[in-house]
Amino acid sequence: MPIIDVHAHVGHWQFHLTCGDADDNLRLMDRYGIDLQLVSASEAVVYDAVAGNAALMKELASRPRLYGYAVVNPNRIEESAADLRRCLDSGRFVGAKIHTHYPGRLPGSREMAEAFDVVAEAGVPLLLHTWGREVTQLPDMVASRPGLRVIMGHAGGDAWREAAHAAASCEGLYLEHCRTAADAGRVAYAREAGVPVERMLFGTDATLIDPCWSLGVLRDAGFTPAELDRVLWRNAAALFGLEVPA
Repeated sequence: MPIIDVHAHVGHWQFHLTCGDADDNLRLMDRYGIDLQLVSASEAVVYDAVAGNAALMKELASRPRLYGYAVVNPNRIEESAADLRRCLDSGRFVGAKIHTHYPGRLPGSREMAEAFDVVAEAGVPLLLHTWGREVTQLPDMVASRPGLRVIMGHAGGDAWREAAHAAASCEGLYLEHCRTAADAGRVAYAREAGVPVERMLFGTDATLIDPCWSLGVLRDAGFTPAELDRVLWRNAAALFGLEVPA
């Protein structure tokens, strides 16, 4: 069964980790049978979005199994809007990424609303770092921007119950459950809340977290083989317009 990982990173972090360049991503992908991976640059997430996106573009040029998210900084919206267009024009970026805690802008802020406008105008999916009860504001933010599709990275983190109900109420919201704590029943809770399998995706948070965590969560979630097939790759392929190599 093919696998597409929709939440990963390239680069070093400020934590005590050994992860580094994109070859580390590829080694983990080979270990766990991941065919394609969508990545953002750690430099772009925590420090300089434009410089990090540019560095990632160079990494992607020689690694066809990796596709990029261009990080959008809500605090530098005009600069990020131009950079997003530049990244998408390269053909190696297929979406946008916005963090909330590093730039200090949460859903509900003016800056985050402007960042959502930029991504909606670009017409690509958005991977949004979500962690906390502010996820309850996302249905209105997404519904007011027709065509915008937002992946709730970490599925709300500690607010995974609120995230499940938010996703169930809005067709433009997707859930992706990677995190270090494998809370029992969170995928089942989302399904009971009404989130369809078609809006669930597989992500790992690699190389911050070993992919075995997320693979274990999904494979223990009670999906039928056909449902797991959708979650592990078909939903992502349709959302991003990707083809899995033979």
